[in-house]
Amino acid sequence: MRVVLANILAIYRRELQSYFASPLAYVVAGVFWLLTGFFFVVTLNLLTQQIAYADSLGYTQAIDAPYQFLQAFLGVVSSIALFILPILSMGLYAEERKRGTLELLATSPVTNWAVALGKLLGVLTFFITLLVPLLFYEAIVLSASTPPFSPAVVLSGHLGLILLAAAILSLGMFISSLTDSTIVAAVSTFGLILLLWVIDTLAQRLGGVAGAVLGHLSLLKHYTNLVQGILDSSSLLLFASYILLGLFLTAQAVDAFRFQRS
Repeated sequence: MRVVLANILAIYRRELQSYFASPLAYVVAGVFWLLTGFFFVVTLNLLTQQIAYADSLGYTQAIDAPYQFLQAFLGVVSSIALFILPILSMGLYAEERKRGTLELLATSPVTNWAVALGKLLGVLTFFITLLVPLLFYEAIVLSASTPPFSPAVVLSGHLGLILLAAAILSLGMFISSLTDSTIVAAVSTFGLILLLWVIDTLAQRLGGVAGAVLGHLSLLKHYTNLVQGILDSSSLLLFASYILLGLFLTAQAVDAFRFQRS
């Protein structure tokens, strides 16, 4: 077990260092922070205007402004992440194939599971670092709310965002293991994630048992539950299933690659 953990840690460090040394990663981080910062201001201004307009009409019902702001902003962040995450996952294995180092990984003493998990943890850690500035923005705004806003809702929402990212990155890693083209990997991952994002709408139109089953596979539905502060075990299980599925399929794809080379 110690050897396996040491191998995972070694792959994790290697992957994380490669991201912080890559110009593309800094471009992705800059674009992500620019877009999220812009929509942070836009979301806050729109909500402020809506509240001011409601007051001018004499609307007396209380409005939970912090809760509405957090839901709207995290919804925007998740939409931006749909474009950012496939870019982060596209080179996890495609670059290894292109450089000819995937065969070395496939035949090394390190298990495919350890390599896949180390790579996933590395790219996920990089994404989490992108979220840190957003927490400071949100803390400044939410600290001004009266009565004080519950931090549990904030933590639940960001937990959902991290689980969503882990699921997308895991599935994107599998797709990256199938090709040596980063562009093909990114586009294919985006197409798959977009399908899992809107499948709830298709399920509602289908209805019945089949619709209920499809609706349960929706990333948007379960992410929304966590953003709303609902710690539903089914949502946590679904994200864990997508993560494990991506890891399993990646390990199998690398095994198939090694079999082809042998």
